[in-house]
Amino acid sequence: MSGQVMPCSPQEIGSLFLFEKLTPQQLGRLCSEGRVERFEAGPVYTEGEPATCFFVMIEGTVVLSRRVGGDDVEVTRTSQPGVYSGAMQAYLGDRVRQLYNNSMRVTEQTRFFVLPADTFAAVMQEWFPMAVHLLEGLFFGSKSTQRAIGQRERLLALGSLSAGLTHELNNPAAAAVRATATLRERVAKMRHKLGVISAGPYPREALANLIEVQERTAELVAKAPTLSPLEAADREDALTDWLDDHGIPDGWRLAPTFVQAGLDIDWLDQVAADVDPEILPGAIGWLNYTVETELLMDEIEDSTTRISHLVDAAKQYSQLDRAPYQSADVHELLDSTLLMLSGKIGSRIEVVKDYDRTLPKIPAYPAELNQVWTNLIDNAVHAINSTGQEGTLTVRTARDHDRLLVEFRDTGPGVPQEIRGRIFDPFFTTKPVGEGTGLGLDISWRIVVNKHHGTLQVESEPGDTRFQVLLPLTATDDDTPEEPA
Repeated sequence: MSGQVMPCSPQEIGSLFLFEKLTPQQLGRLCSEGRVERFEAGPVYTEGEPATCFFVMIEGTVVLSRRVGGDDVEVTRTSQPGVYSGAMQAYLGDRVRQLYNNSMRVTEQTRFFVLPADTFAAVMQEWFPMAVHLLEGLFFGSKSTQRAIGQRERLLALGSLSAGLTHELNNPAAAAVRATATLRERVAKMRHKLGVISAGPYPREALANLIEVQERTAELVAKAPTLSPLEAADREDALTDWLDDHGIPDGWRLAPTFVQAGLDIDWLDQVAADVDPEILPGAIGWLNYTVETELLMDEIEDSTTRISHLVDAAKQYSQLDRAPYQSADVHELLDSTLLMLSGKIGSRIEVVKDYDRTLPKIPAYPAELNQVWTNLIDNAVHAINSTGQEGTLTVRTARDHDRLLVEFRDTGPGVPQEIRGRIFDPFFTTKPVGEGTGLGLDISWRIVVNKHHGTLQVESEPGDTRFQVLLPLTATDDDTPEEPA
């Protein structure tokens, strides 16, 4: 939008705080190479357009806004003479893309001193060469530092996840190894017991009945119910008494195994009815090995299944062999991240999942959203642990009009009001030195806002802090999601 060009007064622009230290000759040059323009209420320039001019407000009211998702978010509204915007990095030249990084509009008739970007760059380099070098170093140095520490942040997160995954894998793997060794011993004893029984003077029909009882027992073990500790103790006492009454040695050792397998007095009565009395003690001992074998195989199956689930969660978290941009189920992403971080979350923090399973898949970069979940969960865990008490982390999903909400709620001490506006700034952290880089929330904000056209916001009070991620349900025009292979 162009304004009405007006006369430029060196005295007037010299009264602005930005130019008050310039000499009359310098002010004269600015007026000769720049111009004063008057704009009616409305837009002046739009975010993303080539930055061709540097604007300094002389009088009026200016509003600056940033595009966040599908909304224009107002970041500044002021009537202070001398405020400036536009091509503020023109002195960097072609080393960076010269685009307006916000949109500017005026709410009333407003006058600006307007300087072409190339003129602004020339006077900066000619009049303030040392300042330009310092600004260049600050700009490129901070970018380089941010990239390096961002990479370090990812490596630290990867190391933490690897350690947690190794710990989680070690438990079921060790259990499977122990169960396998015990299983080998029990099978050997069962073979020996079967040899003793078969060598005895027992009729063929008695042995056939014993094999049939063994098959029925194995089926019962597979359907074992879950008992409360009190129910299990009562049943152990009853089985021990039954075994003692029937002359079965070491009944108190056998009863817990039978109870764990879901067997009861009725089962023992059936065994006694189907097996000759002289073979009953040996049959009970043999069936005990059968029960132990089934329980050990169940333990091995459970352990290997847990290992398989952990490996699947790791693949889901890292998005290996998947398209970087695709239609994704946020619940699968959240579950895989929570499983990967379960070692870090620990037993003192209760995790509550409040999912709306009716939500559709959304177009997203799943691996990068997993990084957002990781950062937000890590912050919540740190906040809860800082209280030295137990706490709750609630992960909630819901529909918010045409967006999908993912909320992380913790019972930590909260984010103080005075720093709430800075927590998404690069390098800002409340963690002790050496524990945080201050880039977790900055990275998360850029992934959510810049990459997914969403919103990341925080609501906080002591005992109730909520980080809310709002993501669009449909793709933007320049995004093309792919269904996962």
